[in-house]
Amino acid sequence: MRHNKFYPWIVVALLWVVALLNYMDRQMLSTMQEAMKADIAELNKAEAFGALMAVFLWIYGIVSPFAGVVADRVSRKWLVVGSLFVWSAVTYLMGYATDFTQLYWLRALMGISEALYIPSALSLIADWHEGKSRSLAIGIHMTGLYVGQAAGGFGATIAATFSWHSTFHWFGIIGIAYSVVLALCLLDKRKEQSKVAGPEMQTPKESIWRGLAVVFSTWAFWVILIYFAVPSLPGWATKNWLPTLFATNLGIPMSEAGPMSTITIAASSFIGVIVGGILSDNWVKRNIRGRIYTSAIGLGMTIPALVLLGFGHSVIAIVGAGLFFGIGFGMFDANNMPILCQIIPARYRATAYGVMNMVGVFAGAAVTHVLGKWTDGGNLGLGFAILGCIVLLALCSSFRACAQQPTTWSNPRAIIKTDNYSYIII
Repeated sequence: MRHNKFYPWIVVALLWVVALLNYMDRQMLSTMQEAMKADIAELNKAEAFGALMAVFLWIYGIVSPFAGVVADRVSRKWLVVGSLFVWSAVTYLMGYATDFTQLYWLRALMGISEALYIPSALSLIADWHEGKSRSLAIGIHMTGLYVGQAAGGFGATIAATFSWHSTFHWFGIIGIAYSVVLALCLLDKRKEQSKVAGPEMQTPKESIWRGLAVVFSTWAFWVILIYFAVPSLPGWATKNWLPTLFATNLGIPMSEAGPMSTITIAASSFIGVIVGGILSDNWVKRNIRGRIYTSAIGLGMTIPALVLLGFGHSVIAIVGAGLFFGIGFGMFDANNMPILCQIIPARYRATAYGVMNMVGVFAGAAVTHVLGKWTDGGNLGLGFAILGCIVLLALCSSFRACAQQPTTWSNPRAIIKTDNYSYIII
């Protein structure tokens, strides 16, 4: 299998399913709140529910940079497999929870296990896909997250048909079974290359702090860090609170609002990452900043969408805004790792993305908790509109800073130019 020229796309297909399970398992809780209230009284308060969602993000954020450092030093395959197995087992156990405390600690444990996945998976895909297919490959992988988010939206529907206990059990079993499939089929390219290169060509062991030092000493990384963190506010707000916003603004039950909201975002984001990946991969052939420009266009689309989401009260307005937001956010999301690849050496990419993930998730945890309080006060829509203004400010400042700096690798040895591409060699 390692010699199959199509294997890079097989990697994307294998990890696409993991990405789906990743978001499906975490998203289910946001739509099953109503079904769980009868058994767990604390969930009747939006602030308590916000705290439950936020603890996942705080733990996820704390672990993310360490997950990136580990992914740059050990087998990314087994990190992905182990991560999937543990969070699936946690999902299964959540079906046995009888009080808020048990849910809280299980949600925290899920944050640890899921944090190990994204840095490992994205750096693995980036290694298998070099040059013209990188943004598209990562974009296709990201569609798995969106489909998982949509599938998680049916948690309330399934729980209404069976029970929330059974819903957690079956989704957990599916993930555990797939972790076995992944263990048999997934290969780590870095490991394969080291076998071919021989011991004399292998990179010597470095201090675990070396990667962090390289990442934090790169000026452009700080710009991208801000550029990535601020959009995480509406990104996580839509993941955790959009079903509630749909239910409130449209006056419909959560069993309808959950699938409607998550499918709207998932379908449009699916389109966004494909369009953003293709556009970026072609634009970068002519302009080294092509990926940044594609990302900025997508992020700009989310601004009016957030305002309309906040103040709209008709199905056409809210669903239309959700579609516009999803396409824009998908274009942004598909290019984060490819942009990072232009400034950070390959051996430190997981570390860099882990740091970015930490900052983005911390922002998401904060906004999730704040929106919980605003929901209790009847101001959830206003919160979404304010997030649009914050994104506008961040886009203007970060894009200006990026445009003034050359987007190149750190300390390149050479730049090889062909008719269609510019390859920057570390």
